[in-house]
Amino acid sequence: MAKAHSLPELVPPLPREVDHRRNLPLSSAFTWLALGWKDLWTKPGPSLVYGLAVTALSMLVIWAMFEFSWDNVLFPALAGFLVIGPVLAIGTYEKSRRLEAGEKVTLWNMIFPKAGVQHLFFVGGVLMMIMLLWLRAAVLLYAVFFGWLPFPGLDQLLPMLLGTPRGLALLAVGTLVGGLFAALAFAVSVLSIPLVLDKQEDAFTAMGTSASYVWNNLPAMLVWGAIVLLLTIVGVATGFLGFIILFPLLGHATWHAYRTVIG
Repeated sequence: MAKAHSLPELVPPLPREVDHRRNLPLSSAFTWLALGWKDLWTKPGPSLVYGLAVTALSMLVIWAMFEFSWDNVLFPALAGFLVIGPVLAIGTYEKSRRLEAGEKVTLWNMIFPKAGVQHLFFVGGVLMMIMLLWLRAAVLLYAVFFGWLPFPGLDQLLPMLLGTPRGLALLAVGTLVGGLFAALAFAVSVLSIPLVLDKQEDAFTAMGTSASYVWNNLPAMLVWGAIVLLLTIVGVATGFLGFIILFPLLGHATWHAYRTVIG
């Protein structure tokens, strides 16, 4: 009797599981900072001009908020700087990429990178949406705790926040909610923008990949996030002047974080 031929396999094989764990030591974040410092002072002119431009833009935004009486969202806006910071740092990623590849570094190609422009805009749009949602959430939280009470002005804001039970509750809840927004923005952006620049990945793939690598290397990435937060606070405390150096430093270091974790 003739042997029956087996039918071809109709079910496609399951996709191979990808392990995004890198078992990074906590000290990795400080290594990235040291490498970023080296990039900052390798052809430092473009980096310092870039940092000066971000500083000037930040001061202009703060001036406009007071000029148009938007000071009621000043503190949420300062927190929102952490959300949109990765987009502003695109040029510093591009410089580090060019230094690594042995390509020419100029301020022009830092500001106008050629790779993945449309996907960079998309990631930037997502981060801007997260920031706008955070600003709206901050206004709603104020209404929840203080109702229709008008905004007291910056001169009375700290006594109200630190000297009243409702103010302390608003400060605690607002910090928690703002931290969630910042964590979401950090997860989807910290590695995605360098990935778009380096490998021309599409925005959705890059953001998903970034979030996965952050989650699977959480201890080291938490340390890096804490360093970013600390240096951002230092930059704000210096009237934004510290960002002339700190902003490009963080950008260059983030590129090396990407190269260690993904690249």
